[in-house]
Amino acid sequence: MTWSGLVILISMYFTIPLTTTFITEYDITETEAVWVGSSFSMSYAICCFLYGPLSDRFGRKIFLIIGICILTVVTFIGGFVKSYEILLFIRVLQAMAAAAFVPISLVYTAEVFPSEKRLSAIGMISSGFLIASVVAQVFAITIETHFGWRGNFFFLSFLYLITTFLVFLYLPKEKNDTKQENILKKYLKMKNLLLNPILVGSFIISLMLLFSLIGMYTILGKLLSAEPYNFTDNQILYVRGIGILGTFTSFFASKIAKKVGFHRAFRTSFIIAAVSLFLIGLGGNPMFVIFLSFIFVASISFIVPTNITVINANAETQRGSAVLFNAFILFIGASLGPLLATKLMNIGSTFMTFTVFSVILLIGFFCTLITKKD
Repeated sequence: MTWSGLVILISMYFTIPLTTTFITEYDITETEAVWVGSSFSMSYAICCFLYGPLSDRFGRKIFLIIGICILTVVTFIGGFVKSYEILLFIRVLQAMAAAAFVPISLVYTAEVFPSEKRLSAIGMISSGFLIASVVAQVFAITIETHFGWRGNFFFLSFLYLITTFLVFLYLPKEKNDTKQENILKKYLKMKNLLLNPILVGSFIISLMLLFSLIGMYTILGKLLSAEPYNFTDNQILYVRGIGILGTFTSFFASKIAKKVGFHRAFRTSFIIAAVSLFLIGLGGNPMFVIFLSFIFVASISFIVPTNITVINANAETQRGSAVLFNAFILFIGASLGPLLATKLMNIGSTFMTFTVFSVILLIGFFCTLITKKD
């Protein structure tokens, strides 16, 4: 499941460093080139609503298999596309297929793993999601250098083909006791998610996670490339790569929670993340800034699986809808974070921008106070 989440989410991020390539290949503007990525993100978010009630009704594994099968075929076709408009269409289809696997996998994990291993499992899978955002960019640049940009589609389709067989052979069938419920009722019941204050608090937290993570990297890149640091593009990529190590806290989320206490660790992580952002804004020694960025990523990486665990525990029979709605919120945050970061950088200073993001994370800390003590 960790492997599947990692390779599937590469399809979301691998176009980021290829913007200039698309401009040259299709003779389009930069804004049009950015839509190669944005078309995926918007379609992915919308489809999260579609699959939640359907997976509650028909089961999880069937959607996991169908999603990755479609993704394999569509990605392979993407390597032959010579039209910009058709490429956008292919990206939409990729997003629809990926949305049928990635969020549902978290619900599936919560249902097939015993409670004492659930947080560890979700932590491992979530780390795959987080690592993908950095690995995808390195992957895309490496493949393009040796095989051309179309090689990304062919290599990914091969990885998805292998993953399809792994999913089919090794994932057990989950138990589903709600199959007879009307699908329309499932969709209508989604409004109940917003009547649960604990879930609402968790959704607000989710909005802030990728919002702050991708926003931080957007600001950090501009910070390190300017005076007095003057980092090159390759050096900045290495800094982003260091963040991969920070995501490994997801693997140890269960042990940390048991050692420190679930909610104490949950809330402390928000404080650490907020303080780290504020201190990065103060600047100073570049190694200290890089270290703080690592601490920030580690804190966010712990919060992600912990928050998903809270959602699974409180959504009851609507786990599928709740986790997929949460995925929608996560990705909305990922889209808004860099936009706000860029806007603040244009009208103010780096310190002000980091401070605003730090304050936003403190709001997340207060949202954790409404979660149950048990």
